[in-house]
Amino acid sequence: MEANNKLILMLLIISVLPHIIFSSATSSSAKEYDTKAYVDSWCRTTLYPNLCVRSLSRYVRSRAMQNPRDLARFALKASLYRAKYTKAFLLKEVAKLETVKPQYYALVQDCLTQIRDSVNQLSLAIAELDRVNRRGGKSQVNLEWHINNLQTWTSTALTDAETCVSQFPGRRMSKLKATIKGKVKNVEETTSNALAFIEHYAAARYRARRP
Repeated sequence: MEANNKLILMLLIISVLPHIIFSSATSSSAKEYDTKAYVDSWCRTTLYPNLCVRSLSRYVRSRAMQNPRDLARFALKASLYRAKYTKAFLLKEVAKLETVKPQYYALVQDCLTQIRDSVNQLSLAIAELDRVNRRGGKSQVNLEWHINNLQTWTSTALTDAETCVSQFPGRRMSKLKATIKGKVKNVEETTSNALAFIEHYAAARYRARRP
């Protein structure tokens, strides 16, 4: 009798388990779809919507983004990731250029300085966004101060990248220059998108503060 009960219980579990797994997977897929749709809709408001979608796709899978703060934070993280990657690339090139192609050394070194500053500014911006979220902007003055810092640091990071890109005018250039320009342009564009989301976040916070 006891053996029969165990067999029945086992068969019941086997029959129900696929439905539980399927339900969980469906729920997860629906959540990811909703997040993707939300991100796609806001990316269309940026200057570089396709890049926006690509740069945020890695975060859509790992975590839901359903509010302006999440969009701003992950856009900043995407920009910082590109800036760090570009900085590492420039560091390697500068080390080689000093002896191999000294005529490019000063140009790339200057660009490296700009991208280093972009990395610092974006790191400060992410920290400031986390800070204003923790403290909640206890007064209108504090909120404006935090938002101003956030906008200033991100704008500075954007200007740094733009300055480096401007040093590589035209289309006819060496392979190295074209590669550097492409990588820095990517930093510029992802930072531009991040700044757009920060403006959206700031507007949402100010609206929430209105009586």
